[in-house]
Amino acid sequence: MAEPLFLQSTMHNKIWGGTKLRDVFGYDIPTETTGEYWAISAHPNGVSVIKNGAYKGQALDHLYQEHPELFGNPKEAVFPLLTKILDANDWLSVQVHPDNEYARIHEGELGKTECWYIISAEEGSEIIYGHNAKSKEELRQMIESGDWDHLLTRIPVKAGEFYYVPSGTMHAIGKGILILETQQSSDTTYRVYDFDRPDASGNLRELHIEKSIDVLTIGQPANSVPAKLALKNLESTLLVSNEFFTVYKWQVAGEVQFEQVAPYLLVSVLYGEGHLTIDNQIYPIRKGHHFILPNDVKAWKFDGELEIIASHVAVN
Repeated sequence: MAEPLFLQSTMHNKIWGGTKLRDVFGYDIPTETTGEYWAISAHPNGVSVIKNGAYKGQALDHLYQEHPELFGNPKEAVFPLLTKILDANDWLSVQVHPDNEYARIHEGELGKTECWYIISAEEGSEIIYGHNAKSKEELRQMIESGDWDHLLTRIPVKAGEFYYVPSGTMHAIGKGILILETQQSSDTTYRVYDFDRPDASGNLRELHIEKSIDVLTIGQPANSVPAKLALKNLESTLLVSNEFFTVYKWQVAGEVQFEQVAPYLLVSVLYGEGHLTIDNQIYPIRKGHHFILPNDVKAWKFDGELEIIASHVAVN
């Protein structure tokens, strides 16, 4: 029987984390500085487990290897995407991620292109998105001299905005922001600057200056331009589509029929409640639920009042 794969996933304590994963979504968080929920993940640093149905109790990474038919018999050796929710109770480090080639050589895993949907942002919240250096030489000089005020590009943000962050982009999520992140399945981060703050043991976190300079791109990043389509009971927004993933925002108000257009679909419910119907089988869904619609789910129905972020791998 075709059915969704609901997931139980891992929480990650962070120096910059807080309590919004509990306060907003009702998750059981392990600490008062919980920064990340790896909501849909087969990465070895935080693997999701199936909560229902025929594959209940199985880890997503094992399921991907043992039942490739559920994922359209993919060519990718590892599950390629990762969905997170991040609670930035303080600034994340100023950082950059490598592309696939650099990450494979230096880290033995995928590179990391990502994107952010801002769930909420406190008044005055900012992100760092790009830098002002005009060459690698100027970039190195500004980093080594600590000229952060002139180097870093800060922009104010608000709820509902979306930012595309390709590998090589200088970036940081600012204090007071709750986001959903869709990314390649990678845990490689190169820290450029960490605000000179100590961790719980009084130590400064490691920086990765040489690798950062290696992979940082020159020039300001170009954000994606979302494309919105209004249909009966549905406002569908294509947020980004690239060689790694396609991401949508769906605002459902009533009953909407869908058909699968990709090998499988990752689904995160950010607001509201309603139902998912597959082959006359009804599944209650609500804010905070995350699930995969595998390849054998060819059509489904959402009904209710729902805000959803959905993603899939690139379709050739």
